[in-house]
Amino acid sequence: MNILITGATGLVGSAVARRLIKEGHTVLALHRSNSDRSLLREVEKQVQWVEGDILDIYSLENAIREADYVVHAAAVVSFVPRDRDAMYKVNVEGTANVVNACQKIGTTKLCHISSVAALGRPDLRKVEAGHDIVITEDQRWEESPSNSHYAKTKYLAELEIWRGVAEGLNAVIVNPSLVLGEGDWDRSSTQIFRYVYDEKPFYTDGLMNYVDVVDVAEAVYRLLFSDITAERFILSAGSMTYQELFNQIADVFGKKRPGLRVSSSLTAVIWRFEALRSWLTGSPPLITRETAKSATHRFRYDGRKVQKAIGLTFRSYEETIRRVCESFGKGV
Repeated sequence: MNILITGATGLVGSAVARRLIKEGHTVLALHRSNSDRSLLREVEKQVQWVEGDILDIYSLENAIREADYVVHAAAVVSFVPRDRDAMYKVNVEGTANVVNACQKIGTTKLCHISSVAALGRPDLRKVEAGHDIVITEDQRWEESPSNSHYAKTKYLAELEIWRGVAEGLNAVIVNPSLVLGEGDWDRSSTQIFRYVYDEKPFYTDGLMNYVDVVDVAEAVYRLLFSDITAERFILSAGSMTYQELFNQIADVFGKKRPGLRVSSSLTAVIWRFEALRSWLTGSPPLITRETAKSATHRFRYDGRKVQKAIGLTFRSYEETIRRVCESFGKGV
């Protein structure tokens, strides 16, 4: 089968590409002329590269016309205020373009890579203090200070998918939590490994939900070729505190564990300082108001639905962290 992947050069898209190539499928990768292909270096010659952009309808339709299936992984992930316009345009308008093109051309099936952020978070002012909040696929979006602008763009993007489904499109959505995997540790979720490797001393009290990128790719592969449609699935192997995660990574790297807990009040001071530093220097802030909020919350995402639907077994965080640390260790 011919499968087009948007965002194939990213952490998730590249893992999906490798999984499909392993099964003998033809992968077409929609990419911009200046895109970084390093995450697909070992299979680059096995990929059919198609220059284009999800915001360029002509190139997008031409690419989709060559494919039987589409995996839509392209997105802007940012919590920096100056990226908001681009994030709304790419994540929302770009997804609408993908849906429209798939409908026009008659794509067999579309798999949309969303995020648990798109499920939304309840307003913490309405939740009893001291309790972890469990979120499932049935969570209904509500406007809340707990939701970032990134979350809003992913929610609006999902509305475009559901619109397509209502109009007859065969589609499925996956909602990964924090994706851990081999990649560029200067961007995306893999920056966590660089943070710990550099022996940064701070951690927060929040909960972190995680999933192995290999499991995300496996879920996409199974769902894409299944009879399942008009459904969404949380991809989350479990949760742990940030301190536990950092300690695990530090131990595998043989680095010093972070030992300074950052309270909520101190986090509020830090993001304001970072905003000023970013404005003065032009460099992106290390922490923003949105990331400061999310790092102190205790949300748990329930990943049992996908396990039951396709028999997926999530890898343990010990296995994932060890593998990823070892991959980074070879290059440092």
